[in-house]
Amino acid sequence: MGFDQNTALVAYDDPLALLPLGAEGCDLAFVVRANGPSYRPFGALMSISALGKRQGSLSSGCVEDDITRHALEALANGQVWLLKYGKGSPYFDITLPCGGGLEILLLPRPNGAAIKALAAQLLARQAAVLCLDLSTGSRHFDPNDQIAGSFERQDDILKLRYLPPLRFLTFGKGPEAVSFSALACGYAGILVTPDAETEQIAGELGVQTQLLSAPPLAFDALSIDARCAILLFFHDHDFEPPFLAAALQTKAFYIGAQGSRLARQNRDQALHETGTIRAQTARLYGPIGLIPSARDPHVLAVLVLAEVLAIAQSGDAE
Repeated sequence: MGFDQNTALVAYDDPLALLPLGAEGCDLAFVVRANGPSYRPFGALMSISALGKRQGSLSSGCVEDDITRHALEALANGQVWLLKYGKGSPYFDITLPCGGGLEILLLPRPNGAAIKALAAQLLARQAAVLCLDLSTGSRHFDPNDQIAGSFERQDDILKLRYLPPLRFLTFGKGPEAVSFSALACGYAGILVTPDAETEQIAGELGVQTQLLSAPPLAFDALSIDARCAILLFFHDHDFEPPFLAAALQTKAFYIGAQGSRLARQNRDQALHETGTIRAQTARLYGPIGLIPSARDPHVLAVLVLAEVLAIAQSGDAE
């Protein structure tokens, strides 16, 4: 039993990543209430196999062992558990150092029709809403259900909204393209490059790569949606207009390109000359990164990733 070494790469709100396959079954644990400080959002998930293997996390290691103990009991007797930790909890020997409180719904063998339908809709990269009855553990899924925020709760009925995982689509060549795509490779994504050396180095770092043929072909094959970020890292800015013109025809929530303020002005002008209207170029980010003029490729990668994630967290990537 214990913490899976790969759990840090598992999205805590992604049911697809948290439903292990196997005849022995598993439990699925949901955060269904958080009082005060909390490390995980509503709807965060953890799965526990019959062997005690965990994926995901619902705190920072404070309650996972106890959840696992209850999960194994639940698998044995089929009982749904609603566990409370921290404020209002009966478990005085288990404390949350943050001072908050958590309620965890524990469902044994959750691979029913509702969870499978939820997973299928997310696999199709569409937002999905799961309805849970906290008193019985019953699940309901309506593919057309929508809620305004990430959750709605009325008495014992809780609705949780899940979004497809973020994808990072990086185009470029050289150290900046390699550094960013390597930093972001814990997320879904790909580096598309016209440079064989860039492709080789990034591939050796575990990045999914594709050698560029032509910009329209590359974009057509990538199925870009509103949970995608498109980033360009080219020192030769003459490469950019065809990519950006194609990117602006997609629903990507973030489209940005490396370069100075002057490069941004020249980029916009080049796009306007090819027929791209100003309302479209206003969608572009650049200079990219939380702090301008970063010259170290690794520093730039961190600053750009932080900027993209902050924008996604604000709700724009929906």
